Amino acid sequence: MDGRNLCQTPTTYRLLRLEYLCGLLVAAGFFLAHLHEVRWWVAALLFLYVDVIGYLPGALAYHRSPDRRISRVYYVLYNTMHSLAVQGAVLGAWVLVSGWEWALLVLPIHLFGDRALFGNFVKPFTVSFEPRPHPAVQSALRDFATVPWYRAAAR
Repeated sequence: MDGRNLCQTPTTYRLLRLEYLCGLLVAAGFFLAHLHEVRWWVAALLFLYVDVIGYLPGALAYHRSPDRRISRVYYVLYNTMHSLAVQGAVLGAWVLVSGWEWALLVLPIHLFGDRALFGNFVKPFTVSFEPRPHPAVQSALRDFATVPWYRAAAR
């Protein structure tokens, strides 16, 4: 929303996801247009490593935890591996070492897909690792809905 109001409303959240969907469609379009030039082992490796390092350890720890609380390390791993800046650096390093190849587009496809299709953005330490409604967020959204201009705009 802005620097003083960091919570998203359902509408602004959907608009943000729509922007990532546009990026996903562009990246996927270029990928598909050059499908015959893709080195598939590179594409698979780059697509999967993001979640193998950044998501699976936290998901396993979360589902094994009796109270669903896990170490912040898992959040840092997730946020690091799902960062556009980090994956942009990986992509840039790959280009410097090996040159450009179309398989590299799986990095933005993965990240844009997570945001656009699944609604997954960076994970704050204060919410569940796996998506679950947080009482404070639900309360804030109810409060937002009672503001007259928000209620009128929602119609």
